[in-house]
Amino acid sequence: MSPDFDGALTEEEVRREVAEARRIVIKVGSSSLSSESHGLNTERVAALVRTLAGCHDEGHDVVLVSSGAIAAGLSPLGLRLRPRDLAHQQAAAAVGQGLLMQRYTELFNARGILVGQVLLTVEDLTRKASYTNALRTLGTLLRMGAVPIINENDAVATHEVRFGDNDRLAALTAQLVRADALVLLSDVDALYTAHPDEPDAEPITFVPDVEQLNVDTHRIGSGIGTGGMTTKIQAAQIATSAGIPVVLARAEAIEQVLAGDQVGTAFSPIDRPRPRRLLWLAHASVSRGELHLDAGAVRAVTQRNASLLAAGITEVIGDFSAGEPVDLMDPSGRPIARGLVNFDAADLPRMLGRNSHELAAELGVEYEREVVHRDAMVPLNHGSVLP
Repeated sequence: MSPDFDGALTEEEVRREVAEARRIVIKVGSSSLSSESHGLNTERVAALVRTLAGCHDEGHDVVLVSSGAIAAGLSPLGLRLRPRDLAHQQAAAAVGQGLLMQRYTELFNARGILVGQVLLTVEDLTRKASYTNALRTLGTLLRMGAVPIINENDAVATHEVRFGDNDRLAALTAQLVRADALVLLSDVDALYTAHPDEPDAEPITFVPDVEQLNVDTHRIGSGIGTGGMTTKIQAAQIATSAGIPVVLARAEAIEQVLAGDQVGTAFSPIDRPRPRRLLWLAHASVSRGELHLDAGAVRAVTQRNASLLAAGITEVIGDFSAGEPVDLMDPSGRPIARGLVNFDAADLPRMLGRNSHELAAELGVEYEREVVHRDAMVPLNHGSVLP
C-alpha cells in the first residue's frame, strides 16, 4: 500500500459505520473490569452490560470478547496479585471463569437476553475444521438472539499456544463472524504517539492506514492484564485487513463509541479486504513447514503475483500434507508468503528444480500443476501478524 494512502474511510465514516454496525464485536480487557487488589469490579461489569443490552435491544448483533477470568479467580483463591506461573494462572482462570459468566448471565438475563459461553484456544482457530465449527456455533447463537461471550480458554492453554491477549482473539472473532465493526475497550482513552505517561505523548484520533503507523508501544499495560498497546495495534491490523472498522477507547466511553462520537482512536479498514479463506491463512493459520525459494521464484511470487512452481524451490522443511499451510522463504531464510501447498512433503524432494512439463512426462499429469497456487497464497510483510 502506498505511503500516501488516505484510508478507505474518513474518520467520520469510520465512526458512523461503528454506530450503525448491524453486527459488532466488543472486546473488554481485565484492567477495565477489575483491579489488582480487589478482583472483579461488579459495578463496571454491570455498567458494560447495561450498554450492550441496550445495543442488543436496538436490533444489533452483539459479540462480547471478555477478559477477566483470571482476575475474577484471584480473591477466591486468596491470591493478592496475578500469578506469574502458568499453573496458578490456570487455577485462577478455572475458578474465575465460572464466576465471571455467572455475573454476565445474571445481568443479561435481567434484561431478557440469553448469553452463551464460548471458550477458545489458538488451535480452535488455526485448524480449519475447528475454525469452521466455531463459525457455525457463533452464527447459530446470533441467529437465536443470544449474546456470545468469548474468552481464551486460559485453564488449558499453554504459554506456547496462546493468543497472548484477547485483543487478537477479538480481531479474529470479528473476522470470523463477518462483523461490521470492532471496538477495543481499554483502560487507556486512545492510542498515543508514546506511552501516555510521557510528557510529549499526544493522542491519535484517527489512523487511516495502520500499516504505516509508527508509534512507541514498548511499555506494557496494567499489572492485571496481559496486553498493551502493541496487541491492540496488531488487532487493528487483522480487523482492518478484513475490511472491518475499529475504534479503541476507554471502557467508560462505550456509550459514546456506539453513538459514533469522537472518542478514542478510529482505524480505517483497507480499501480491498481479503476473502475469509486468505484472512484465516494470514492471521489464524499455523505453518506446517517451509519451502525455500531461489531468487527468481521470490521475484515471481512477490512482484508478479505468480504461483509457485517446483522449478523455483530449493529445499523442503517439515512434515506436511497437501492442503496445509506452509511458509515460503527467500534465500536468506526470511518468510515472504504463506500458502496452501498442493503436495505432501514426501512428494516434493524429487520435484525440486524441475519444470512442470518434465514432471508430467516422468511422474504423470497430476504433477503438472503449481506447488502453491497464487489464489491460495498471502504475502507476509512488516505488518503481518504471525501466530
